[in-house]
Amino acid sequence: MIGKTALYSTRMADGVAACGLCPHRCRVAPGKTGLCHVRRNIDGALIAETYGRPAAVHVDPIEKKPLAWYLPGSTTFSIGTYGCNFSCAFCQNYGLSRNGYGAGPEPAFTEPAEIITLAKQHGCRSVAFTYNEPTMFIEYMLDIARLAKAAGLGTVLVSNGYISPEPRADLYPLIDAANIDIKGFSETFYSTLCGARLAPVLESCRYYKRDVGGHLEVTNLLIPNRNDSPEMLDALLDWIAVELGADTPIHFSAYFPTGGFSEPPTPATTVYRAAALAAKRGFTRVKTGNI
Repeated sequence: MIGKTALYSTRMADGVAACGLCPHRCRVAPGKTGLCHVRRNIDGALIAETYGRPAAVHVDPIEKKPLAWYLPGSTTFSIGTYGCNFSCAFCQNYGLSRNGYGAGPEPAFTEPAEIITLAKQHGCRSVAFTYNEPTMFIEYMLDIARLAKAAGLGTVLVSNGYISPEPRADLYPLIDAANIDIKGFSETFYSTLCGARLAPVLESCRYYKRDVGGHLEVTNLLIPNRNDSPEMLDALLDWIAVELGADTPIHFSAYFPTGGFSEPPTPATTVYRAAALAAKRGFTRVKTGNI
């Protein structure tokens, strides 16, 4: 069997597998996957097809995650798999996020310990879980993160923050630095363009920064006419200031059309305007990107 029995899952009497990994709480019929494309019901048990099967492996500058205030100037050993629990119309990495296994060449099986060995061989100071949504490979990520901590390597999470409380409590204390996307500050934006809800994302940001005490940086991808209004930016900044603090790094990033979404690319002036607004309001660590 390829993969590993999924954590946070339950066998149901009717052969359906119940997944509790994220707020979608999928009920997965035999032979099918959840909305993520990578947690499959095989004979009534949910299998994490992502385990040991990284579809993307690279050595990246830490600033590419983006993290600007964690180990600056270092490199991070970055891995990702297939799958995502969002269905963003504007996805910037849809080749991984919208697909599952079996659609292309089979990734080589890579043990968690081998990831640590490779990271050290390449002189990386951390391992990053990135590219697709890392929550989808939480079983693999937990094993790697524990080994990384033991080996003196940092751990980095680049995430949409859409995760249930139990797995969040297991994972987040193992993470040294995270960049969590707040894609647009409205439930309507999340429901219509991401197939998800905003509230769990905000709770993940709060939990990681305030309860775990982790290093959190936030990214906001600005999309013309969708989430770039002064009102939405003010609401976002209000929330961050109160719940996370004005010292929280914010990355305002430009969107480019991809994945079938045809909204025009974000003008550089929009990104600079958002950054200027944040600085004017007292945010001390603001970056612009993808311009």
